[in-house]
Amino acid sequence: MKNILIAALVVFSAAAGASTLPASNNAQEYSYGDHLDIAKVISMTQIPDVCAVVPATMVYQDHQGEQHTLQYRVMGNGCQNN
Repeated sequence: MKNILIAALVVFSAAAGASTLPASNNAQEYSYGDHLDIAKVISMTQIPDVCAVVPATMVYQDHQGEQHTLQYRVMGNGCQNN
């Protein structure tokens, strides 16, 4: 599960380019190539049904038990291949 999540973050980050997200309280902005220590995903934002790159947030716990908030960009769920 962890490897799939990391791979998804890498793909979506590469697709989003170097655009930035608005900063929130102690949130880390994901950058391509970041190595994350994810022991448990606590929550993830729901991805909207739009055909655009949108901001997303994941709250997770590392292997030392510390909680982190990660901001990244992801492609919306509203794109269709016709």
